[in-house]
Order: sequence, then C-alpha cells, then structure tokens
Amino acid sequence: MNVNRLMQIPGAECLLPAPADTEISTAFTSDLLSDVMAHAPENSVLITIQAHLNTVAVAFLAGIRAILACSSRPVPADMLEAARKQHIAIYRTSLNQFDASVAVHQLLSAP
Repeated sequence: MNVNRLMQIPGAECLLPAPADTEISTAFTSDLLSDVMAHAPENSVLITIQAHLNTVAVAFLAGIRAILACSSRPVPADMLEAARKQHIAIYRTSLNQFDASVAVHQLLSAP
C-alpha cells in the first residue's frame, strides 16, 4: 500500500511525507527499539510512542519506510531532520498504539 494512505487513520497528520512512490507491505508495533531491530520487517510502518532521534536510526537500519507516532506525541525537529535525510515518512495520530495498529491493519487489508 502507498504510505500516503496512512492519512486515512483517524486523527492522522503527516509531519514529513515520503517520496510519492513509497510502499509499505506490513506494520510493526513496539516501543522497545531493540525489539524493532530484531523483528521489524522491511518496508513496514513502525507504530510507536517513541518519538526521538534513535527511533529514526533504528527504523533506517531495519528498512522501515514510515513511523507512526501515537498518542499525539510531540515529534522533535532533530527527529524530523534525521527522517528527512533517510527518506522515512513521519506521521502522527491521536490514537493509542493498539487502535492505531488496528487502523493500519484495516488499511493494509483493504483492496
């Protein structure tokens, strides 16, 4: 699915768009960055409340294409700048991680 479909999630906002042709095939939900490194699939969206510079570094190493910050977490400027350099999209939603995960699953499952 095109990463821009994440804007269909309730309360979603795009803080940093990805290139228009960026596709995600799955999602991974975790707030433990070591878990993300060990288990997150490539070409996924990371659903988390971890909104800081290290999240981008881990996402880049894991091949993640987008980060969805939940619970309206503030996203600092250094995180946005790092994500821009690594071509990782940043989205934010007011939903918690569970509800955001359900919403992303529904988008990924839709035709």
